[in-house]
Amino acid sequence: MLLIMRWLLRAVLLTIVVLLLIQLWYFGWVAWWKWNDPGSTAFMRSELATLREKKPQAELRHRWIEYPRISGQLKRAVIASEDANFTEHEGVDWEAIEKAYKENARKGKPARGGSTITQQLAKNLFLSSERSYWRKAQELAITYMIEALWDKRRILEVYLNVVEWGDGVFGAEAAARQYFGISAAQLTAEQSARLAAYLPNPKRYGRVRSGPYLDKRTAAIRRFMVDAPIP
Repeated sequence: MLLIMRWLLRAVLLTIVVLLLIQLWYFGWVAWWKWNDPGSTAFMRSELATLREKKPQAELRHRWIEYPRISGQLKRAVIASEDANFTEHEGVDWEAIEKAYKENARKGKPARGGSTITQQLAKNLFLSSERSYWRKAQELAITYMIEALWDKRRILEVYLNVVEWGDGVFGAEAAARQYFGISAAQLTAEQSARLAAYLPNPKRYGRVRSGPYLDKRTAAIRRFMVDAPIP
């Protein structure tokens, strides 16, 4: 029995060490990306692999652009659409999560989420789209790492440069050129609101581009973005 207890203790200690090493690995990358731009993300690499299953020569449309060269209108639109309390919370908006839970329970299906911009970024940078308690816990851990090391401006800059905006389309610059033939710096309020409306389902809405729901959602974002503070 004593031997078994020793082996169990060793197994527990080994598991703890492995988990700590994994967190240090994530922390190291988060620290590096505070000053260095990520060339790609886990989600981008996954999408590229999927595209190449059908077309081996496929490439992502993505071009990094500095924060000052992204339209302020797009920054406001994305915050208004995705995370109204972005400049106030510390990575997780518990109030928004509670509201989303109640609405989903009322409708009997997952109609909305409560993830912040930082949480979405954490998932896109490192994790898969798999739904599990472990992945969600890891997402939260990375979220707090990002909030601890980066300021809000850096978080929004990286998010706008890596978020998916359509089939193989990533980042504000690629999205602006794909849908409007202009740079991200030239986006108007209407165009910015339209792009923000795509974010919940970019593959679908990027193909549709217009319709009753998208038009209504775009108009709503335009109303809210006037008051959206940007870092």
